[in-house]
Amino acid sequence: MTTALLALVVGVVAGLLLGPAAPGWLVPYLAVAVVAALDAVLGAARAFVERTFDDRVFVVSFLGDVAVAVLLVLVGELVGFADALSTAVVVVLGIRIFTTATALRRALVGR
Repeated sequence: MTTALLALVVGVVAGLLLGPAAPGWLVPYLAVAVVAALDAVLGAARAFVERTFDDRVFVVSFLGDVAVAVLLVLVGELVGFADALSTAVVVVLGIRIFTTATALRRALVGR
């Protein structure tokens, strides 16, 4: 656990110091990928609090959610309505994030 936290701190510091910029073509995909990743991380936090966390499930969920979100935006681009599909992905994942955050809060604070 300490290795993971150390890696997280090093990554955040490196990102702040280096200030990387994403290429323009990547921006629509990056936005939904970040929201999908946040959904997976909050789901993992909920599972951890509920004592049902499994690292394999987390990795598959994280990579799977990000891949599906990015593929949906790619399909939207190919058929000509990337903005609408991108918005739909963010709305659906946003609803999941708030639902998970509510469940996490209830698990932490109690009902």
